Amino acid sequence: MDKNTLIGFLLIGVVLVVFTWFNRPTPEQIEAQRRYQDSIARVEYARQLDSRKQESEDTFIRDSLENLPDSVRKTRLSRDFGIFANAMVGGAEGYTTLRNDSLEIKISNKGGRIVSARLLEYDTFDGKPLVLFEEKDSRFDFSLVTATSRVVNSSDLYFTPIKGNDPDEVTMRLDVGEGRYLDLVYSLDGYMVGCQVRGTGLNGVLAPSTNALDIYWEQDIRQQEKGRTFENRYVTLNYKFVADDVEHLSESRSESEKISNRLRWIGYKDMFFSSVLISEEGFEGTTLDSKLFSSGETLKRFKTTTSVPFDLRGEKPTELSFYFGPNKFALLKAYDKGLDSDQQLDLEKLVPLGWGIFRWVNQYFVIPLFDFLGKFISNYGVLIFLLTAIVKLILFPLTYKSYMSSAKMRVLRPQVEEINAKYPGQEKALERQRATMELYSRAGASPLSGCLPLLLQMPILIALFMFFPSAIELRHQSFLWANDLSTYDAIVSWETYIPIITPYFGNHISLFCLLMTITNIAYAKYNMELTNTGQQQMPGMKAMMYLMPLMFLVFFNQYASGLTYYYFISTLITIVQTLVFRYTINEEKLLAKLEANKRKPMKKSGFMKRLEEAQRMQEEQLRKQQEARKNNRRR
Repeated sequence: MDKNTLIGFLLIGVVLVVFTWFNRPTPEQIEAQRRYQDSIARVEYARQLDSRKQESEDTFIRDSLENLPDSVRKTRLSRDFGIFANAMVGGAEGYTTLRNDSLEIKISNKGGRIVSARLLEYDTFDGKPLVLFEEKDSRFDFSLVTATSRVVNSSDLYFTPIKGNDPDEVTMRLDVGEGRYLDLVYSLDGYMVGCQVRGTGLNGVLAPSTNALDIYWEQDIRQQEKGRTFENRYVTLNYKFVADDVEHLSESRSESEKISNRLRWIGYKDMFFSSVLISEEGFEGTTLDSKLFSSGETLKRFKTTTSVPFDLRGEKPTELSFYFGPNKFALLKAYDKGLDSDQQLDLEKLVPLGWGIFRWVNQYFVIPLFDFLGKFISNYGVLIFLLTAIVKLILFPLTYKSYMSSAKMRVLRPQVEEINAKYPGQEKALERQRATMELYSRAGASPLSGCLPLLLQMPILIALFMFFPSAIELRHQSFLWANDLSTYDAIVSWETYIPIITPYFGNHISLFCLLMTITNIAYAKYNMELTNTGQQQMPGMKAMMYLMPLMFLVFFNQYASGLTYYYFISTLITIVQTLVFRYTINEEKLLAKLEANKRKPMKKSGFMKRLEEAQRMQEEQLRKQQEARKNNRRR
């Protein structure tokens, strides 16, 4: 670094110090800012105390009046909750059921909320009806602020069901007398449940400043699949910003997040099924919470506190929707059909297909091909085999190019060994490397040319890794010994919990995973012998090649058997391709072609010139270092 640069840095530092000094706050400004922050903290603390006090009082009032006659309870509640007291006592307990071919929901008179959602086309891993949640597993509240500033929760109020001519629709009415009421209109359409919130004559009943309804939504996510640990990786609380992307809370730990931006929907997602709350106008002031359970029937507990716009005059209803259904890509994508891009729900992003290029590969190649084959093939084991064969056929040119690169390196092995003998020892490593690179360059071979085809295959391989565990089509589909291709295929199981092993490996051995491991070890051994070019390998490389398949055994043992079956078939096809290449490519003719390339005049590219110049400079530097060491020894 020269003198001018040092002076420049010094001047910049002086300017920054002077600027900071003259712009520092005065003691009076610091004290004023402190008083301002203290006042905000006091107001917030007082607000929280008032809220907790009112909540405690409301709970005490309800609990203390629980065993009193209805007339006495109504009188005492009227003093605190006004005309809402009539809806807090004496209501009829009961449920209203809406049902179609796909979904059955139960709506309770108490709270006017959906207390159960059952998917009729699916069942759990042990054959029981697939119920997303029951009354004890969930809570859904609207908070109503009365004209006297009391907060009433809809879960404490009795609604009256009103059935019309449409069997798929019901109105839950909260009647507060004198033609004033709040309606929750539920309508069933496939897996989608519409929920309109309409107020009539609520001026003077609710606070005049009411322009939004606060919502509290809580739901326990049950275990629906055989592998709890594997299923838990896919249980997430997802949410979509208005006219923006989909995000989610952590799937591996408990987490809470406050979001100030508007949200279009909030989804409680299991591995294959979801409960989604959608707002036409968006949710505001949202707090999301996810709690992880390490054991029991519940995997996670999701909570949401948010608000939606509400028209107190009753001129415009608040439009909400629930989706209770499978995470099936084509089904979820269909909800955006005919909508403008800024209005689309993007519910299909509940299906974890990877990010970026991997999701594109799944969305525009793997899923269309999978769905097309599914129209003609009902056995999903056969379908996966054909899908694998088609993918390997598409990748065949890249596989062939990669093999040819290794074949060139192999036939040049004797000449590489001669170079190694000519330049032995570490002190001649640069000369040995330069001579080897020159040999490859003149012959038209490159150690890196085999890596590029493998790199180009990675997006498809990773995309399929993401696709198979999330494909609901494989759920409960059997093939050979695997009863369910969406989970592991255990041939040996045990009950003992092993602290270090069980959380990662499980308490079983999956046969497809074991076969995948064996074929990968066999291929690694054969491939190492086949691609040995005579160059010195890094220490431990051979052991690493065998260790990787064993690590895959641990990693994939709890994964879907459809995925490990795919990898098993893919490796088998790769071995067959390699054997075909091995015995159909004439390596003597290949060597003769490389020798002919060496006799041609070689035109060096700019990259090769720069590489040779870098090697020459490195050799010169190494030579000077060696000479310096010799001179030091002589001294």
